[in-house]
Order: sequence, then C-alpha cells, then structure tokens
Amino acid sequence: MAVSANQVKDLREKTGAGVMECKRALEQADGNLDKAVTILREQGVAGVAKRADRLASQGVVETYVHGGGRIGVIVEVNCETDFVANTPEFRQLARDVAMQIAAMNPVSLSDEDAPADRLPDQLPLLSQPFIRDSSRTIADLVRDTAATTKENVVIRRFTRYELGA
Repeated sequence: MAVSANQVKDLREKTGAGVMECKRALEQADGNLDKAVTILREQGVAGVAKRADRLASQGVVETYVHGGGRIGVIVEVNCETDFVANTPEFRQLARDVAMQIAAMNPVSLSDEDAPADRLPDQLPLLSQPFIRDSSRTIADLVRDTAATTKENVVIRRFTRYELGA
C-alpha cells in the first residue's frame, strides 16, 4: 500500500520515530496509524533490550517541589550522551518521574531493592502506574523514552523529602 507523506508526518509527530521507520511501519500496518504505533513500540522495545547493557553515565538531576514547599524530590535519570540528556523528551521524563515520586512516595526503585518488610500495596517506582496515564507504568515511560532516543535510559536514584515526616 502507498503511504502518504502526511501519514508519515503524523506518525512521526506521535512517536518521534525516524521517517523511514514510520514509513515501513505504516506500510506494514496497511496505513492504519494505531497499528503502526503498536509496531513501532514493539520494535522500540526490542531495541531497548539490546541497549540495556550500555553505560548510561550522562543525564540530569531533576528537582520538584510540591504542596507549597512541603514535599521535595530529587531524582537522577541517566542516558548515554549529553545530547539526549538535553532533549525535551528526556527532560519531560525526568520531570514526570519527579512528580510521580512526590505524589506516590515509592519505597524503592525496583523490586530488587525493595525492603523485605514493605507492605503489598507499596509498589516500587518502576512498577507504579503513571499518575497521568494509569494504563502505563513508570517502566513503560522509561522504555518509551529509550526507544525514542535510541539510548539506554535509567532512573539511577531518588530522594523524597516531606516536611514533618
């Protein structure tokens, strides 16, 4: 099926994928935009797995203060290059993660470093549903950003402060 330039442009704006990747995904999906997004996401996840062992030593330290200064968060999110660390997508991920930590007060980053005495309803940060879209987890956000930037993206550590806690 022939794919129009407008379809490629729309898919590119929606996913951030490259022109040729969008064109191939649209051709594979017979022009269906939603199917093409799914195809790109699956391809991105496969690419993320390949990059997982790469060193992510660049990134940003994001801060977020909420509740009139009653809650503060510092989070370190890493990637492979300083170029990606300065992209709007990467910065938005760091901001979203900081807001998630402020709102949900996770006990740990992942299941591996969770305290043994945590309660069943205390989910680690990466397992938590995203506060702005509960159909996705924080791990999904990290994976999607890694797929878009084509770099290994890692939440390294975080600290949450609450006045009087």
